[in-house]
Amino acid sequence: MFRKFWLSDQTNRQGWLVFGAASFLVSVPVFIQAPLVQQLPLLSLAITLGWVWLGLKLLKRPGTEIWGDLLLGFSWSWLAGSIYWGWLRSEPSIHLPVEAIGLPFALWGLWRGRGKVGNLFYLGSLLGTAITDLYFYIADLIPYWREVMKVNPELAKPILQDAIAQVQTTWGISWAVVLVMTLGVVGCWSLAKKELPWWAFSGAILSTILVDSLFWLAASMA
Repeated sequence: MFRKFWLSDQTNRQGWLVFGAASFLVSVPVFIQAPLVQQLPLLSLAITLGWVWLGLKLLKRPGTEIWGDLLLGFSWSWLAGSIYWGWLRSEPSIHLPVEAIGLPFALWGLWRGRGKVGNLFYLGSLLGTAITDLYFYIADLIPYWREVMKVNPELAKPILQDAIAQVQTTWGISWAVVLVMTLGVVGCWSLAKKELPWWAFSGAILSTILVDSLFWLAASMA
């Protein structure tokens, strides 16, 4: 039987905390893991065990089950990021399959009614990644992705500038608007469901817009 986390007036504050935590776990760790995984991929991979340990510990304590659940969902994203960006980042075609490494486990957990907060957070993060990758294919940015990953950072500037020029075409801007609106609609729909797991899903979805915007800004300033 599914355990339901309905948002009453008394727990509305907790709902926003879950939303904020989910947003934080998608946006902020990206900028910590990105440099770490390129320099010390094995350390980044090992940190996954730390997230799992902390998640299980919080899951067993009264009053912190939700946060443990959320961290366990986050550990799948961290694991996938460590594997892909540590060793496989030069090949975009396998990015989404690697990010989906936890998908069977998340779906199994939801089917069994377990870990709804963490599993929906992971699915929201995965959906955001899928939509971002879709944009790279639609806007024909995949060749730039491959080039950036093969050159030294100091040589990446002209490649990034060419990629930004590609984004700033009518085609690139139009599809960016469509996909951002899609993320926004899905995120707001999830909030309207008034359940803590769906607020975790929404936080993961909507924060994808922030992360993509920050990366675009960084590339524009390169």
